[in-house]
Parts: sequence; C-alpha cells; structure tokens
Amino acid sequence: MPDNKAIVSRLLDAVWSKGQLSVIDELVSTDFVGYWPFNSEPVRGPREYKELVSEMRKVFPDQTIRILDQITEGDKVVTRLEVTGTQRGEFLTIPPTNKTLTVEGLALTRLANGRIVETRVQMDTFTMLRALGVVPSKIAMAATALAH
Repeated sequence: MPDNKAIVSRLLDAVWSKGQLSVIDELVSTDFVGYWPFNSEPVRGPREYKELVSEMRKVFPDQTIRILDQITEGDKVVTRLEVTGTQRGEFLTIPPTNKTLTVEGLALTRLANGRIVETRVQMDTFTMLRALGVVPSKIAMAATALAH
C-alpha cells in the first residue's frame, strides 16, 4: 500500500516548490477535485491542476512550501504548511508588489489507490494581504490583538 504522507509530501515539494508539473500526472487522479481559497471554482483533473500551479508559479516564481506537520488517518492526510514566495505577478487583482511573504495554511488531502482525488486548502489570507500591503498594519494589529 502506498504511503499517503509520502505522496502528499512529494506533490508539495516537486510540484509546488520546484514546478515539476509532470509529477501531477503520476500523483493526481483523473477525477481529482480541489478547492483553494483564491479560486472561485473547483479545480478538476490533472490538466486544471497544472494550470493552477503554472499560474501560481508565475505570480510567485520562487515559491516554496515547507511542511510543518502532517497527520494521516485512513485515506486522508492533513498537512500544516508554510508557503514563502515573492509576488512578481498580479494576484487577486493586486498588481505585483515584489514583496516576499510567508503564510501558513492547511491542506486536507484524500487519496485512493495511491493517487490524490481531493484537496481542500485553507490559507491565512489575512496575513497574506497584510504582507502584500493591501491591509494596513494598524488594522492587522488590531485584528491580531482581538484574535488572542
């Protein structure tokens, strides 16, 4: 039986951090569906997955993902991750800022027969917007204080 953690780790490193899109064909099921907070529609299948990664790597060409924690239960892997990248292209209507940001996220990934069939990603978008200079630091500081 394939090691689900190893499959997810390989996808994050090879595809998202290194831009090796061909690995998607190996690891992602043809009936894949994925949800990202910055995409209004689900990503379906390996072709759309490649398009998403290509677009994100145009915006953040030096993007890297570091796995902070991973938990596996049955056919699911939960990954707490840290994404670092410099915004070189338009993102969420925000023109390139050339700012480097680091943001945490969670990915819930479901696998079947050694392939990824579903992913649901949540990112700390507030921190992301603050790092890109879209949210004023005064607001960010007040919101952070309220969160504790």
